[in-house]
Amino acid sequence: MDFKLPSAWQKGEKRYNTFNRHLRDTFGGKVFKVSLDAGFTCPNRDGTKGWGGCIYCSPRGSGDFAGAVTHSVEQQFSEVKERMQKKWPKALYLAYFQAYTNTYAPVCELRKLYEEALRQEGVVGISLATRPDCLPGEVLDYLEELNKRTYLWVELGLQSIHDRTMEWVKRGHSYAEFLEGVAALHARGIRICVHIILGFPGETYEDMMATARAVAALPVQGVKIHLLHILKGTPLAKLFEKEPFPLLTSEEYVSLVVDILEILPPDMIIHRLTGDGPPNDLIAPLWSRKKWEILNAIDRELVQRNTWQGKKFF
Repeated sequence: MDFKLPSAWQKGEKRYNTFNRHLRDTFGGKVFKVSLDAGFTCPNRDGTKGWGGCIYCSPRGSGDFAGAVTHSVEQQFSEVKERMQKKWPKALYLAYFQAYTNTYAPVCELRKLYEEALRQEGVVGISLATRPDCLPGEVLDYLEELNKRTYLWVELGLQSIHDRTMEWVKRGHSYAEFLEGVAALHARGIRICVHIILGFPGETYEDMMATARAVAALPVQGVKIHLLHILKGTPLAKLFEKEPFPLLTSEEYVSLVVDILEILPPDMIIHRLTGDGPPNDLIAPLWSRKKWEILNAIDRELVQRNTWQGKKFF
């Protein structure tokens, strides 16, 4: 079959469906996320499923760029927004509950925190990072209500479809449980963004592509692609120090991301193409500090191959 580059991507635009473009199309201008730490924990940290979290998760529950947990949602929002406004003074905002598991609390507590965020000036919606095994019925009911009156994303950590990998990272839930979470959100018409991680030790190229193909076939609207990176203070750092294992090179990562983009649906929204931990906490791979160089390399690879998101999706 002869594929041609979509006309919308022929004039210097990204060759994939960026979250930035989606937000501009939806709201008519720049929208950025304000990352918040609402003081939640995680069933993989409080003993319900395990202790210490997933082996790659930072001490701040992957909320390293969020506001200070000792401050209220309103205070955090003001502080983070002030930093971002210097670059985009007329932007609108998404309140991003990022740290730990942001549906892991009674609905009355969730409602108080979410509604406080939505009351902040310029906020047009909310994004919630959570786990697929932390979506009880009463939480789903509230999310369904919320979805009817504001712009909502629920971000679900999958990381890999391979249960052997999830056991290795001490994820605390199976792929089957993840699918149940997706089905529950989809049934209520809620936008879903799936997180996957590339570069787990023991996973082959085909293993990682199998995860991407599975995501491509799901009823989800967005994806975040992360690189496995090792941060200080994590169980993974201790493991890596004791028994170092090979990590993806920048060239391998760029090529793999482009392979994945080709098989994703052309209308799936790409929220992220690489992860970037705090530079002072990063142990490896050090090349991942250069986020914009990686993103530019992905753009070049797409052009060099004359390919784009969804070219091989059929």
